[in-house]
Amino acid sequence: MWILVLLIMPLSALVYVGWHVWCLLPWGWVCKLLLVGCMTGAVLLLPVSIVRYTDRLPMPLAVGVYEVGSSSVIVLLYLFMLFLALDLGRIVHLVPKTMLYNNVWTAGGIMFVMLGLFFYGNLNYRHKHREEIHLTTNKTMDNPVRLVMMSDLHIGYANGRKELGRWVDMVNAEQPDLVLIAGDIIDGSIRPLVDEQMHKEFLRLKAPVYACVGNHEYYCGKDKASQFYKDAGICLLQDSCAVVGDLCIIGRDDYTNKYHRASLDELMKLADPLKFCIVLDHQPQHLEQAEQQNVDFQFSGHTHNGQVWPISWIIRKMYECAYGSCQRGSTQYFISSGMGIWGGKFRIGTRSEYVIATISMNSVQKTI
Repeated sequence: MWILVLLIMPLSALVYVGWHVWCLLPWGWVCKLLLVGCMTGAVLLLPVSIVRYTDRLPMPLAVGVYEVGSSSVIVLLYLFMLFLALDLGRIVHLVPKTMLYNNVWTAGGIMFVMLGLFFYGNLNYRHKHREEIHLTTNKTMDNPVRLVMMSDLHIGYANGRKELGRWVDMVNAEQPDLVLIAGDIIDGSIRPLVDEQMHKEFLRLKAPVYACVGNHEYYCGKDKASQFYKDAGICLLQDSCAVVGDLCIIGRDDYTNKYHRASLDELMKLADPLKFCIVLDHQPQHLEQAEQQNVDFQFSGHTHNGQVWPISWIIRKMYECAYGSCQRGSTQYFISSGMGIWGGKFRIGTRSEYVIATISMNSVQKTI
């Protein structure tokens, strides 16, 4: 059902935008037909990626199909909003009708705005924001612990081994004690990870890596994802717990498997109550559960903070906390917008990030 909705929405927008492009361009029908046909073809590449037909294509072609198909939907969104604004302006007599018909100046202006917007969006995506947080606890800790935390890497056709290698270098430069990843390491297909041997980049990390699964690990096949984690030296916590020094790390199964995953109440029975407890849960659903179980800190991702405006506004209405730091009772949370991205490499009104967390004893507790 969701796939049908996902297809109907961009196709409806395509008809609306295509009609406006046809009316706006001061060219002959052959040129108009060619441009509108190219737009349509680009958008139709999206379902090719969704059904993973790209796995049958040569790698360079598969990467191109994925990037063009997924990027075109974001471009279509902004063209839709722009033409809608112009139509509303025409209805209230702020925009003359001549601006929307056979007008080379309007067409040039729209092209200039779109190129500038998406050039910025791509640069903004490639810049990885370094978010630093400090957590304190009354529990006994021998020394402060330094963590690098990430979510939503989405490595695959869009983010290949070269980009992953750049991220690994950034993490190593932070000299963390541990690396925690809150799911969606894999985008949707295991094929590019295997072909490019991306597991070798994770093996370059100089700190132990713990991760939980996300919904995209289910899309690519949980067994295949688990094998990749093993090859990459990542300790997968799927409804399980690991004690690492003064920390107790609980990794939950993804909410995709909500009817079969263990409850947090069950998982907390595995935890050492004397240690600082961190829950990795990919989707920030039911945050009250961590509060009820007196979890010290929960790290999640999944939302991408909407990736692009105005989707970010919608996402913030869908979740209690869609992005950033929040707190319920004594439990602290951080919902990350993600290191990588799904689809086109654009961040407009949001950012890609990794989180540096330092956990230390409360200064008052140290003096006791």
